Parts: sequence; C-alpha cells; structure tokens
Amino acid sequence: MPIPFETLIPYGIIIAMFGVSGAGLAGVRNWQNGGKRMRRSLDQWDRQSTVMDRDRRLTGELRGQTDNADAPPGYELNNPWRCEKRFS
Repeated sequence: MPIPFETLIPYGIIIAMFGVSGAGLAGVRNWQNGGKRMRRSLDQWDRQSTVMDRDRRLTGELRGQTDNADAPPGYELNNPWRCEKRFS
C-alpha cells in the first residue's frame, strides 16, 4: 500500500526550512567575520589580546589585518588606554 505524497509535504517543508536557516546563519557568521572562518577555542589571552584590538583599530574590522606600514590618519590619537581627565 503506497503512502500518499501529501503526507510527506510537511516533512519536506520542515527539512527545507532547516536548510534555509542553517545556510542563512552560516552566511551571517561569514559576513560578520569579514569572509573568514569563525575562530574557535578562544581563551582568556585571545580575548584580552591587544594585538586583536590594534588590528581592529587599524582596519575597522575585528578580524582584519593590514600590511600597510603607515598607520591611517588619526591613528595616533586612537589610543586604547583610557586616561583620566585632569582638573586644570
């Protein structure tokens, strides 16, 4: 006795939506990382790394890197250290 195809339509829709949402999430993650693969197993050293912060300040992207020897204009005033405001 064959199974009517109408009973399989909801399962097909569910599987298709899982595929669409998975592809959408993968695309958003790829876009957020600047087209690079996601970083995994970040430990405390990687999270507080000043090198990653320097790269973000140089390129404007969290995962961006540059080979330009000259810093962009305004980088000399873009200090990661927060200084107190003096009373004068």
